[in-house]
Amino acid sequence: MSADVTFRPAADTDWPAIASIVNAARRADGADEVRTAESLASEHGALVMARDAVIAEADGRSVGYAVGHVVERAGVLVADLTGAVHPALRRRGVGTALLRRTRDDAVARMAVDARPLPRELRAYALDAEIGLRALLAAEGFIPIRFGFEMRRALTGELPQHPLPAGLELRRLVEADYRAVYEASEEAFLDHWGHRPASEEDFREMCYGPDMTPALWCVAWDGDQVAGAVMNAIFRDENAALGIARGWLDRVSVRRPWRGRGLAKALCSEALRVLRNEGMAEAWLGVDGSNPTGAVQLYEGLGFLVARQWQAYGRPLDRPAEPGWRTAVERGAAAS
Repeated sequence: MSADVTFRPAADTDWPAIASIVNAARRADGADEVRTAESLASEHGALVMARDAVIAEADGRSVGYAVGHVVERAGVLVADLTGAVHPALRRRGVGTALLRRTRDDAVARMAVDARPLPRELRAYALDAEIGLRALLAAEGFIPIRFGFEMRRALTGELPQHPLPAGLELRRLVEADYRAVYEASEEAFLDHWGHRPASEEDFREMCYGPDMTPALWCVAWDGDQVAGAVMNAIFRDENAALGIARGWLDRVSVRRPWRGRGLAKALCSEALRVLRNEGMAEAWLGVDGSNPTGAVQLYEGLGFLVARQWQAYGRPLDRPAEPGWRTAVERGAAAS
């Protein structure tokens, strides 16, 4: 690594520079994604920047960042590692140094955490992020999960699936936000990698800069939330890319209402809502091993895979050996 690169703890004032690094890296990797400082800060509201994040600088400007966030996920204490390096500074060891520094800091925090939970490192990469995938492999991470981002055009005829009998859609008001969010959290309890929700999560989902609850599609059974699709439109990103894309951001159905076609009905309505907002296409993210068969559901609604992502993992103290499994998988095998 070049000697002119230095590292320092991040601060809340670094979000504009981080957004610039992320956007440059995404362009270089061919991913049509544009983030703003406001959206990133809202999404990572639980971070303590000086503790959890590191900035790499060269010639007086920020050229890379990394985050090591310790969080409980499905009964495992996980250090989630993420970051990016400006394309102009790639292949100079900056990404390796950032990853190792945030990894070591996170492992040290986990060492004094009293929770009696298994401990692991995890990271994520799109298939298009070839350099990041190579770095993770070199640092002892192996693929442990995969998923997709899927898309469909909103032109032509859209699917039509009626709500199950006894359920209804209602106009959402602010007094409903908490109930809808908590119902969605309950529905995701059995989702891989789920973590307990925080107040920051609630505020980001309901009041974040890109969130518009008026676009959500919520099915009610009396005063109970049966399921929801939390539509989102990232308008700054759309403007920057010259596109009209909306997202089915969180598709959830609570257990008592599953198996009745509710997800299809909600997604069908969500597509119409996005088209009425002037969107030309709809996107969503899905876990490739989702136990409810979500990939097949979305294919039946006309979605096609646009890109794939991988989750990577390893133990804290050594590279993952061939055949290594996460604590969740080991527990499932033993039960």
